[in-house]
Amino acid sequence: MNPPAYVGFGMLTPVAIMVVNQLPEHNTGAIVKEVNEFIFDDAAIIACLLRQWNVPTAMIGTAVGDDLRGHNLADQLKEWGVQSQVRFSKEFKTPLEVDVSDETGARTYFWQRPVDVLNTLDTADLSYLEQARLLYVDWYDGNHILRAMDEAARLKIPIFLNMEYAHADPELLARYAGRAAICQAVTDVAQVDATDPLEVALKLRNAGVETALVTLAGEGSLVLHEDEILRVRAPQVTAVDGCGAGATYSAGFIYGWLHGWRIEESARFATAAASLKVMRAGLQMFPVEEIMKTAAGLEVKSSILSMERESLANRSRKG
Repeated sequence: MNPPAYVGFGMLTPVAIMVVNQLPEHNTGAIVKEVNEFIFDDAAIIACLLRQWNVPTAMIGTAVGDDLRGHNLADQLKEWGVQSQVRFSKEFKTPLEVDVSDETGARTYFWQRPVDVLNTLDTADLSYLEQARLLYVDWYDGNHILRAMDEAARLKIPIFLNMEYAHADPELLARYAGRAAICQAVTDVAQVDATDPLEVALKLRNAGVETALVTLAGEGSLVLHEDEILRVRAPQVTAVDGCGAGATYSAGFIYGWLHGWRIEESARFATAAASLKVMRAGLQMFPVEEIMKTAAGLEVKSSILSMERESLANRSRKG
């Protein structure tokens, strides 16, 4: 078995993804059009997606309950070809997440994050990192991620941090972002373009991040790397299931990064992969060739950071 190029660190939980036409009114119901079962959180999603593109991956996760859900999760990781050492505990039940995707492409989720389950990250075996090329962590796993980040830093392994909207909290930004080489964020909680994405990217850069990725839902993404800003426009698609779109973007960028692609190539591929993903329910990915074909047709605008800084300053003075 090849050593994992990608190692995800974080929560392990089964998920049921339900697709409906629209969310029902309170205290009423809705017909579910489709149900897909998968493994969450994002670290595990990315591990499974990358395996579909023949990248060797591993998952260092929380313990799960010594119950049917927990054993099914372990079996599913094995089936996907994700290397893992799933631990079972009789102290708790395996958590469950339920995501409901509606016709707008939005998702409403219900998740369990018991403290005693998250605490098991502190005793997880980190040996998969020894031959890894990239570590992925999520900010919402809290300080549990610091041990893995410190070990990756000791081994000189770059870290991909999913910061989402937590960049708005200066304390969280300082605690996590400065340790990451690549950081992904959104403009706000609902991923509505209310905040200038370049401001978010600059915030990440100022915290010490080398490459800042800001996803903009159906509008595409913005990437800041060195002195170059890339604005990648998403293609027009009919959204069916937005669940996992952010993780698919991460997986797409990581795929390109692991293959030594230029930043623009990775950004195109990530945007195309996430856009295609929302067109169908579940997390069965499109082939690399099809994603690359879509990526080649995307509109990309490149600009220089110094010029954009001046434009931002002018807008601030006028505002």
